[in-house]
Amino acid sequence: MQIDDALSLIREIPDYPIPGVRFQDVTPLLANGEAFSAITEKFASYATIGTLVAGIEARGFIFASAVANQLNSGFVPIRKAGKLPHHTISQNYGLEYGTGTLEIHIDAIAPGASVLLIDDVLATGGTIAAAIELIHRSQAHVEVVLALIEIQELNGRNAIKAQYPEIAVTSLLVL
Repeated sequence: MQIDDALSLIREIPDYPIPGVRFQDVTPLLANGEAFSAITEKFASYATIGTLVAGIEARGFIFASAVANQLNSGFVPIRKAGKLPHHTISQNYGLEYGTGTLEIHIDAIAPGASVLLIDDVLATGGTIAAAIELIHRSQAHVEVVLALIEIQELNGRNAIKAQYPEIAVTSLLVL
């Protein structure tokens, strides 16, 4: 399956979770094995040998864990506050319709590691910037940021590039 065909399976849900938000529902894409494989193969093509894969809760987990499996690499979950059982470091962030906190285990990423960071949607850039900061605080570096969908009007790419100009940002679908 071609990437464009896989991306065409994403459907928009207006006014979810709050009025004015156009939620991008990836569940039809995930339910189609060929589409899901096409996306994870494309994401995996951005990795180099030895790259660790990190995914942002919740839908970023799905893609990142599949990519890590395909690469025979480790997977690091970047979770919302209070969901990890071991000692963590945390980072606050703003998003399109509120604020939040992300966490990772203090020993999740070895110093010097190269990380492929994956999330489902790049909106304002706040969530991804917080994840980058957590990775940097672990003394590792982000090789590339991958997003399935980018909502261009929210300028998240520009916010990330202003803060982290050395990190490549790639989105498969720009709305």
